[in-house]
Amino acid sequence: MLLPLLVLIAFANPTLTEKERKFAKDHLTATKDDLVKTVSNLSEAQLKFKSAPDRWSVQECVMHIAKAEQMLWGALEQGMKEPANPEKRSELKFTDEQWITAIQDRSKKFKAPEPIQPQNTGFASLQDALTAFTTGRDKIINYVSTTQDDLRNHVINFPVGLLDAYQMVLFISAHSNRHTQQLKEVMADPNFPKN
Repeated sequence: MLLPLLVLIAFANPTLTEKERKFAKDHLTATKDDLVKTVSNLSEAQLKFKSAPDRWSVQECVMHIAKAEQMLWGALEQGMKEPANPEKRSELKFTDEQWITAIQDRSKKFKAPEPIQPQNTGFASLQDALTAFTTGRDKIINYVSTTQDDLRNHVINFPVGLLDAYQMVLFISAHSNRHTQQLKEVMADPNFPKN
């Protein structure tokens, strides 16, 4: 009698597979480490260099990443407070991999919403933004590592389309990677300060 009850409980509260959990943790960790390593040891001149007046500096990219991540995490938390809506899964248009590829694709440019543009983030320095980013990212990694929440059956209506909560986690890490690529483009500019 106990075995059927355990099976019923397992199906009533589906969680991430170990493969999904590992993939998300690895992606979150790799994109965090890449950003932190890339901006470590840059001078003030390097952090503030802009290739053009309308382009973001390395520091501004980090400020945007940190603020956007707070916003995205807030959207995920809000989506998880709503009742599960597995009937919406049939409306999902993209796989996990397609979301990651689309978000990281730098060939398509988008204007960031006002609240997450660098000048509106509230961060006074690179260190402020980096601390907020790493603290927030560690919280997300811990959540993905330990959660028993049903991330697949909470579908969130986000401005870019419908995503399940697991895809929202991947969106977070892919978004930071997108802008880490952007700041590497700044650093590759021939006029980027040598030190």
